[in-house]
Formats: sequence, C-alpha cells, structure tokens
Amino acid sequence: MTMTTILRKMAPAAMAIILVAAIFAACGPGKAGKEPAAAATAPVAAPEPILAPVPPMGFNTWNKFGCEVDETLIRQTADVMVETGMLEAGYKYLVIDDCWQVDRGADGRIIADPKRFAGGMKALADYVHSKGLLFGLYTDCGPKTCQGRPGSFGFHDIDAATYAEWGVDYIKVDWCYADDLDARKEYTSFRDALRRAGHPIVLSICEWGRNDPWTWAKGVGQLWRTTADIGDNWESVVWIIGANSRHADAAGPGGWNDPDMLEVGNGGMTLDEYKTHFSLWAIMAAPLMAGNDLRAMTEETKSILLNKEVIAVDQDPLGVQGRVVIERGYGGQVWMKPLADGSKAVAFVNTTDRELAQYVRWSQIGIPAGPAKVRDLWAHEDKGVHTDTGSKYDERFEVKIPAHGVVMVRISPGQ
Repeated sequence: MTMTTILRKMAPAAMAIILVAAIFAACGPGKAGKEPAAAATAPVAAPEPILAPVPPMGFNTWNKFGCEVDETLIRQTADVMVETGMLEAGYKYLVIDDCWQVDRGADGRIIADPKRFAGGMKALADYVHSKGLLFGLYTDCGPKTCQGRPGSFGFHDIDAATYAEWGVDYIKVDWCYADDLDARKEYTSFRDALRRAGHPIVLSICEWGRNDPWTWAKGVGQLWRTTADIGDNWESVVWIIGANSRHADAAGPGGWNDPDMLEVGNGGMTLDEYKTHFSLWAIMAAPLMAGNDLRAMTEETKSILLNKEVIAVDQDPLGVQGRVVIERGYGGQVWMKPLADGSKAVAFVNTTDRELAQYVRWSQIGIPAGPAKVRDLWAHEDKGVHTDTGSKYDERFEVKIPAHGVVMVRISPGQ
C-alpha cells in the first residue's frame, strides 16, 4: 500500500495530527527551534571628514594690506597664486581679513562693503574657486570686529548660513570686544552653527591664546592662535617661536597650534631671518598663511615661500609638531620633527648676532646608530651619508649657522 493510499484511508483527525507534527518539526518549538533572523542594524553615521588633516596653507590679507582690501586685490591675488606656483606648492586658501563688512541688513544678514566689493561675495568666491583655490573670510566672536565692523555675537546661525551660501571654505574668528564672553562656549557655538549650515568650513580660532585653547580647541576649530599678533621683526618671531613651542602635544591632524601668519617678504627682516621664520613654522607644523603682496614678490621671497622641501616638512601626514631636542643655552637650538617615512627633519637655529657651530648625535634625535643620508633643504642638495656609531666623539654631525639663521636638513637612517 502506498503512502498516498494510507493517507486517504486515515480519519481527518489523524491527518490533522500528522500535519501539526510536521509543522512543529519544520519550525521547531521553543529553544530547540531555529534562531530568528537578526534584526536590521541601525545605519551608522559616517564620521565627519577631517577638514585640516595637515596644517592649512594659503594667503591672508591682513599683514600687508590691513583694511585696504577690495575685490580687485582678491582677484589679482587669486591669479598670481596660480601663476607663481603657489597653489601647486599647497597654498590653497585665499582669506580676506577684517574690513570687508560694513553693516547688517534688517534681516540680520551681514553686508559686504558695496563700494569695495561691488560684485558681491558670492561672485568673488566663485572667481576664487574657478582658479582651483578655496575662499576665506573673517569675523569676530564679539559684537564688533577689531576694526569696529559688525561682529558675529548673537548672529552665529545667520552668519554661518550666509557664508555657506556664498561658498566660504575658511572662516577666521577673532576675539576683539569679547573678553567678557566664554571663549570655549562661543567658539563651540560657532562651530555648531557651521555644521548646521551644511557646508564644510575650516574654523580658525583667533583668541591669541588668552583662554588656553590648546586644552579645548581641538574638535572645535581646526587651528587656534597660541600667541599675540606677529610683527615683521626678528624679536617678534623669536618670542612667538618660544611661546608656541610649549604646546606641541596639542597639535595633530585636524587641529593645529597657530603662531600667526607669515611675514616673509614684507621687508622687516633679513633673508636669513625670514628663512628661520619659515623653517620653524614648518618644524612646528604651523599653518602657512602668506601675508605679503604676492603680486610683487622678489625672487628671494619666492625662494622661501615656494621651497617645496621645507613645505613638505610642514605638510607631513604624520602631523607631529617638532620640538627643541637640544637647548645650548647660548643662543643655539636643535629642533627635530619626526616624519611619516621614518626620517627626521632637523633645524639648527642660531638666535645670536654671530655665526655659530652646532652639532648633533644620532641618539639625540632618535636615529639608530649607523649610517644616515643627509639632505640640506635650503641648499637643495644631498650632503652624503654620515655615520654615527655612537662610540666616537668625532662622529657627531656638525654645521655652521649664520647669525639669526638656520640650517635645515632631512636625515634618513639606514641609507
């Protein structure tokens, strides 16, 4: 008798029992059953992009032009940043500092000077972008900027939305008329407003180190001033180097100590002093914001600002701020910055008024005993392979440094 015949002869009740048993066998009751399908996991929000994985580079109008800014200057500067090779070298932000704004409208929106910027900021930003550059502006946490123009206090959201609409990529936020405010709270509020605006904008915190930004600013802004304003003189540069050097632990990809903009090419220092200025900004992983008239650069100025080997030290993706590893006590210093490829950038600095001889042992800069290739980043030439086994005094690496000058090398071990 076949199974089909047996089932036909069975009573309906018996057939029902068999069917229920079959269902339980397939699905499995209780703990013996098949595990239910996993619930769909909630989507994970993508991490925010790092806006400044390396120190920002560009140009800012303040050091050279102050309040004398207009759209002609900005267009010409954009042109020359491309023509001179500055963009290719990494200078991508073109930032208008104070004095571009004159008032607020009835709706609270900031108004650009209609005489100096007759075409409007959106059109100017579009022109800058057409050159492959990024566009930056300036405002202040207080009710007024340092030059008495309208600040952003109480207007964070509308300003952020306006900047996003214009296509602004970088905003420098000053601290004039704001000493009675809470810096961390105000800059965090501004950051949040920028995020709500929905357009990635680098936030440059400029409260001159008054509120210890190195302790809280990373994650709020992408760079934060550590000192008072720079001056185009040697004394200012030496003082700022010392002040900024104290906060190396705070710097890294996405957040940088800012010792202020560059004075290279503005005429107040010698060639050697400007080289030292530029070299130490690079060793300290500082933002490199040129502050001279790019339309009238001398060949000497170009040789500094366009030194791609020194720029590469500043822009190294490891993102470590260099430190003083040897303090001679008589005006000589040795700085070292570790680089992503395992080499070390070393700057021998002379703050005295006479030539100095300086030396370093490999053990003092974290290089293993043995041979290492040395490259001079200002002479743009290899200095051969130097061997320091650590066992003999005369194996030390020696250089001579001019007054107020620097010798900067890249040392690659094991070559």
